[in-house]
Amino acid sequence: VQLVESGGGLVQPGGSLRLSCAASGLTFSTYHMNWYRQAPGQERERVATISTLGRRTNYADFVKGRFTISRDNTLKTVYLQMNSLKTEDTAVFFCCAAVSYTSNCDPNYWGQGTQVTVSS
Repeated sequence: VQLVESGGGLVQPGGSLRLSCAASGLTFSTYHMNWYRQAPGQERERVATISTLGRRTNYADFVKGRFTISRDNTLKTVYLQMNSLKTEDTAVFFCCAAVSYTSNCDPNYWGQGTQVTVSS
């Protein structure tokens, strides 16, 4: 199984980025997908979850109204559109796969992460 994130980078406060996570080696459409992030010195925290067919989404309070998770099962890719970025959004962002909507991600189904830096 491989999950490969991309799309991170340096952006100014108020700017936007779109992260992608391409999956291979798993039946993508049967997994609920998540984005997590980890800032320096902080614990990893869940950002957003999307159900297998994309009909349900859930967001952490700190990103509601700013971030949007989506998926394309044909392309086996999950996305995270991030708008109105703040300096406190600076973190490494990870995608991961879970067998149920509310369960933790499978420990073997995590990407390597992509760095997002929000700074002027």
